[in-house]
Amino acid sequence: MGLSVGQIAPDFTLPSQDGELVHLAEHRGQVVVLFFYPKDDTPGCTKEACSFRDLAPEFARAGTAVYGISRDSIQSHQKFVRKYELTMPLLADVDSVVCEAYDVLKEKNNYGKVSVGVERTTYIIDALGHVARVFPKVKVDGHAQAVLHEVHLLTV
Repeated sequence: MGLSVGQIAPDFTLPSQDGELVHLAEHRGQVVVLFFYPKDDTPGCTKEACSFRDLAPEFARAGTAVYGISRDSIQSHQKFVRKYELTMPLLADVDSVVCEAYDVLKEKNNYGKVSVGVERTTYIIDALGHVARVFPKVKVDGHAQAVLHEVHLLTV
């Protein structure tokens, strides 16, 4: 079914690549971008994460926190961050609880093999904790820039 604009964003606590716990509720009063991605250090996910990294100063100027979320481990996130000098925290949802709450787990068919994986999806959460914008089935090219544009509309 998915989350709709205007709904309260499901609260969560997840560890970052540094092992620090990130609590969504602690960001009330601030716009938050959550980009869910399938797998560390794969071509599309790398391009997406690097795009958000490259726009980090603009997101910071807009007072917006940006987090990447996948089902990869803290150790995998650490390698990914080091390899590409990523500046945003990557959160480890190894039990898929947050991915389920945000309805990003989808059935995928890859050469006849059916599995469940993360569908690349981005949420913008407003300062009151409501879903302000949803980007489902994200195409990576130009995506981070489009998210930044929407953030500017919220923070003006």
